Order: sequence, then C-alpha cells, then structure tokens
Amino acid sequence: MSRGGPDGGDGGTGGDVWLVATRNVASLLAFRDHPHRRAENGVHGQGKKKHGAAGASIEVPVPEGTQVKDRDGTLRADLAHAGDRWRAVEGGRGGRGNARFLSNRRRAPAFAEQGEPGEEIWFGLELKLLADVALVGFPNVGKSTLIARISAARPKIADYPFTTLEPNLGVVRTDDAEYVVADIPGLIEGASEGRGLGHQFLRHIERARVLVILCDLAPVDGVPVGEQQRILLDELGRYQPDLLDRPRLVVGSRADMVTDDALPEGMDLLISSITGQGIDELVGRAATLVAEARAAEPTDEEESLGPAFVLHRPGVEPFDIHRDDDGTFVVDGREARRAVALSDLGDVQALEVAHGRLRRLGVDRALARAGAAAGDTVRIGDLAFDYEPEA
Repeated sequence: MSRGGPDGGDGGTGGDVWLVATRNVASLLAFRDHPHRRAENGVHGQGKKKHGAAGASIEVPVPEGTQVKDRDGTLRADLAHAGDRWRAVEGGRGGRGNARFLSNRRRAPAFAEQGEPGEEIWFGLELKLLADVALVGFPNVGKSTLIARISAARPKIADYPFTTLEPNLGVVRTDDAEYVVADIPGLIEGASEGRGLGHQFLRHIERARVLVILCDLAPVDGVPVGEQQRILLDELGRYQPDLLDRPRLVVGSRADMVTDDALPEGMDLLISSITGQGIDELVGRAATLVAEARAAEPTDEEESLGPAFVLHRPGVEPFDIHRDDDGTFVVDGREARRAVALSDLGDVQALEVAHGRLRRLGVDRALARAGAAAGDTVRIGDLAFDYEPEA
C-alpha cells in the first residue's frame, strides 16, 4: 500500500481448457502417452493498481464423434461434428486486490482476496469411429494384411474366406496427416441382395469418405482382376448408388505373386503388403483423397441433417451443506469457498467482509434449516467458526 491509500491490483483469471472437434484428428492416440492438458495460470496483481494478465486458454483437438464422460460414466458432452466446442475445465478467477475493499468504513484495508484454484478434473474420452478409408474386396484378397502393414491394427489373418467377420479399424499416421482405415469383411457377388452377410458388411461402408477397391492379382478362385472390379463396383452401386461417386482408388493386391508388372486396365496402382511395393504411394494418395473429402464437407452451419451437438451441463449450486461424523457442519461449493478466500481472516475487517458475503449467499439461513444450533462448529474452506443464529 502506498502513502496514497490501498493500491493493490487484481490477479488475472486462469485459462480454460476447451475440447474442440476437428476433422484433422482421427483418433485419441495423443492422450495415451500424454493424458494431461493444462492452461496457463493468471498473473499476480501488483501495486499501483496494476492488474495481472489472464492466463491463456488452450484448445485441445479431438476427433468428430468424441464423447466426454465423468469418471462415473455420466455423459457430459457429445462432440459430434467439426467445430463443436466444450469447456471441459474452467480456470480459477483472479483474486481482487485490497483497493477493491476500500469503503467509507474501511479506509485502509490490509487484506486482499486470494486467487481461486483452477479446476482439476479427470474425464473419460470415447470415440465413435467413422472410417476415412474403407478397404473393399473379395474375401481373402489381402485387406487384413494391408491394414496390419499400414497401421497398428492387428486383425486375424488366415488363408480362408471370411476370416474377418467384423470391421477392423486402424489409424494411419504420416508426418502431416492422420486417418482411419476400416478393413471391411469380404464381399461376394449378390451381397447387395443380402447374399451371405452382404447387408451387414455393406453398411460399414456407408459413411466412409474414400474407398479403396482391392483386386487380387493372383486369385485362388480364378476370377480375373477386371471381373473382380466389375462385380465389386456393381454390388456397391446396387446397395447405395452414391457410393460410386465417392473418391476411390482401384488397387491390385499381392503383386509379389505375379511376374507381370504391367498395370491392368482400370487400376491406379499395384501393391504388395509382403514386400512393401506401392505401400507408401497408396498411403500418400489415400491421405490426399481424405484431405480433399474432408475439405469438401459442409460446415456445421451448412449441415441440415445429422444429430446436433449435445451438451450435458448439470446445474451448479452456489453451495451445499453436510455434516461430518464429528458433528461439524461443512459448507462446500465454489461460491461459498470464494466468499472466505481472503488473505488474512485474522483481520477483523476481513472477517466482516467474509461474513457479509456468506449472508448474501444465504448460508446463515441454510445452516439454520440444516439444524445448526448456537455454538456448533461450521467449516468453509480453511475457515472454521462457531455458528451464531441471526437475531
């Protein structure tokens, strides 16, 4: 305090932590090794009424379809579309300097308000994966081997049809891109009419942004490459015609099993998941198509279909009261703790300010309703006092 009177500035508010859904992130792998996210602290206030700067908030990118749950499993937010934002953690409010407590009665307040600690919360993140790339082909064409080669997925692999009965998902990560690949169970002719497990398999392709049509260059059943391609595209078109409008790559697989390196008609490239031939090119070209497809998708404001962003925010009460086993009445809650967060509660004037705040919150009346009697101990944060009912 200078000779001119109290001049302490306010402290800055701490930054918030926001979760933001984006199309540029395809998985939650970034949280596996680094689960913590922290915003900046606010800066302390100083003399001459210099207020501290607010701490910078941070935005944490998460994939579309990320659900946020409390540790007990309660759903707090569903970030369904790109651009959806949710404030997961709120920064603490900065404390007010002693200049804020100047009044006609308090000409020289020697106390200030303490800064509020920021929230520290654990959340569970779950992702409803949508595939960026769907691998489509006959049974036993090498889809599972390919997804194991380009991602960390470890599907069951064997040399008989229908090894894959459910889609396997793998995340492909390059230096500047990340996308999800789905190994769709093998299609057969007639799948669009429900033959085999056709409808169950085909429904997994509906929401893929890019299709990779895999044709076996050395088919065991002798179906030529061109015929494989025709059958697969025909089944896709019969099931859902707009699937044929999706960006796609037609790829010849198991190139290590043939001696002819010529590119068959209608093929974009040849690959071998065993030798690695063409794999880098496939990964790169698929990444480009995914990026273009994401960029072409409408923003949330333009979308007229699909579920809207769902936010679950429980109501916040200023305080609640419970009684400990030793009979102490405990008043808990953000507003109640802030009411007594003064730097020197041994100061008579500071104690008057704290009690006035509590009265305005209705703590005295709530204690009376809770059964508090004269002389009972009440604890709020670090402050403990004997309860005296209002006259």
